[in-house]
Amino acid sequence: MKNKKVKAVFLYVLIVLVVDFSLSPFLWQVITSFKPSQEIFSRPVKYLPSHIDLSAYSRIFIRHPFGRQILNSIVIASISTFLCLFVASLAAYAVARFKIMGGRSFLLFILLLSLFPPVVLIVPLYEMVGSWGLMNNWLALIIPYASLNLPFAIWVMNSFFQQIPGALEDAARVDGLSRLGILVRIILPLSAPALATTAILVFIFCWNEFLLALTFMTRDTARTVPVGIAMLSGASQYEIPWDQISAATVLTTLPLVTFVILFQRKIVEGLTAGAVKG
Repeated sequence: MKNKKVKAVFLYVLIVLVVDFSLSPFLWQVITSFKPSQEIFSRPVKYLPSHIDLSAYSRIFIRHPFGRQILNSIVIASISTFLCLFVASLAAYAVARFKIMGGRSFLLFILLLSLFPPVVLIVPLYEMVGSWGLMNNWLALIIPYASLNLPFAIWVMNSFFQQIPGALEDAARVDGLSRLGILVRIILPLSAPALATTAILVFIFCWNEFLLALTFMTRDTARTVPVGIAMLSGASQYEIPWDQISAATVLTTLPLVTFVILFQRKIVEGLTAGAVKG
């Protein structure tokens, strides 16, 4: 009995340490965003601000086109996520239901494709974007984002589609539904956990992606949030506005963290679909 209590206490302490280690950087960003500028570099270090100062939050919108950059990120990530889910649902349904020669090999092939880092594709993508005149255009990021996330989306949705009984589709065909009608009216509604999981994770990838956004978006008003934060500057080139950087980080991270916490059950349910058979 004592051994069980000791193990339980040790486990709880370990969990607290891991959570503290994971959340400390974000909490420090939150505290820094509320500090007056002079207290950020004060010695000895002041871990808590003497008073709450919200001027950093107003300055990132007044001095920089941060509102426009947030809009860019929302639109690009949303359209990329929708496009990725649309194509992935069709491909995953075809692999799960049709007797395609080499269907398993196709899944392994797209899995191998997902292992290639985006930096490998940066040169050909830059040439394509430049030749099509898409520099500083949303499409320069929407198309690569949707394509890079397709392997993951197909794998998650395919494993969930395989768990849906085929008898439901047989009954729907008797009622006169086409394959597309079955997918839209029956399969996708039943696959809500997989769709939610895939949508959330794809959206987070698109929201946080930095390299392609830095390369293809050269104007301040066209940049996305990660690049906009990296490009924040102070009154001179030698000044790093840590208060504004912290405020921008909090504004762009807190909604994602809240979103994931609210839908964490859907995420776990979607990712574990197909893990256990029978």
